[in-house]
Amino acid sequence: MMRTLVACLVASLPLEATAHDLITAASAQTYLGTVAESQDTIASKEPAASRALAQLVLGRTLDEIRELLNRDLAAHGKVQGLPSNYLLAELERQGVALAWSEKRRRFGANTQYFERSLALAPRGPHATDAGLRLLLGRFYDSFESDPLAADESWPRLAGQIALAQELAARDLPGDAREEVDFIGAILHARATLLAPDAGSRRSHGTKARQAIAAFEARYPDSLRNALMPVLRAALDKNQ
Repeated sequence: MMRTLVACLVASLPLEATAHDLITAASAQTYLGTVAESQDTIASKEPAASRALAQLVLGRTLDEIRELLNRDLAAHGKVQGLPSNYLLAELERQGVALAWSEKRRRFGANTQYFERSLALAPRGPHATDAGLRLLLGRFYDSFESDPLAADESWPRLAGQIALAQELAARDLPGDAREEVDFIGAILHARATLLAPDAGSRRSHGTKARQAIAAFEARYPDSLRNALMPVLRAALDKNQ
């Protein structure tokens, strides 16, 4: 009953009351409809491929919502507007609350849905999309400003390296390939600090240098190239 009352209240807001908000009453209802439909499919006995797609759609929807809310937080220091707050409350009530980082004061990526999508259909038609979103979500949530100062365990890092290598072997669009190559170089550089034994650290140091040189050669005009000398200097310091 309370949910119905709040939904009616949000839907009845005048347009001018939410015109400045990134999430409107209409978009909040659309997001919730997509979430509910995805949850229904996930809980069903449909083929694994259908449930994998539903997991991916759920993760993508939450990603879109958290990006909008993080923009709100960056601009105002808090989530603004009744539709946004209603949407947050409903997501929590439905068991798909956005991941919140108190340390960073922002919403993080809900990567578990991409992980579940891959587990259901590791070679399915949407596996590359799920893998990319899993890699990017975990990578960008793992540090503040220094990509080598990561809040990440060795097993998680090893898994990220394996995922990056798997994605790099696929037919990726240009922007995605550049980002995967960029992240791969950083992950190998991280491994020179976190790998559990000296042999592994040396191996990843070699792979990091190769990845850095390959990135500079492949993407000479990329703005990301500015980080390559920094990575190389860090490797030199820790060799």
